[in-house]
Amino acid sequence: MDDLVLAALRKWPQVPHCYGWLALDARGHWYMRDERIQAAGAFPHPKGSRIDHEKLLGFIHRNYAQDQAGAAYFQNGPQRVYVELEAAPFVWRVGGEAPAWTLTTHNDVAANFDAAWVDEAGRLFVQAITAQGLRCFGIVHSLDMALAGAAVESGAWPVRQMPYAQMPKRFGFVLRPAPEKI
Repeated sequence: MDDLVLAALRKWPQVPHCYGWLALDARGHWYMRDERIQAAGAFPHPKGSRIDHEKLLGFIHRNYAQDQAGAAYFQNGPQRVYVELEAAPFVWRVGGEAPAWTLTTHNDVAANFDAAWVDEAGRLFVQAITAQGLRCFGIVHSLDMALAGAAVESGAWPVRQMPYAQMPKRFGFVLRPAPEKI
């Protein structure tokens, strides 16, 4: 995380968390969801306002993480802004060529392939491990399915089938973070 964010956390440790205002779609796009959009329906229908500002996206990407319960969040200074997910906490971009395909998350973290699953809709999900040993689970970006398909067909990325409904629990992520009920 940014030093500025860490300093704000130390200065104001008790800022309430924020829920429902930020979302990540299955192509790695971020959306702001104001009260009107939240009242109109659950993410991804309607999505909200897409964030396209490069510096803001960079700030979100550098300060994006998951808590111990698997809920994704963006640490915005002292405030933790929980993220609603369309499919998974990470969106994989596939690069390179046979046999050295590369994986990079939507927030520019490189990782090495570990395992893959396909759901009942034919979507490809990958678990990969970063240089720091962090396991990241995500969906493969739709524009990268040709490269990912080549990796699967070559046998470099063996794939298992799993119903999507089982994935959040199995891989420890939360689609719709919500405050604890008191």
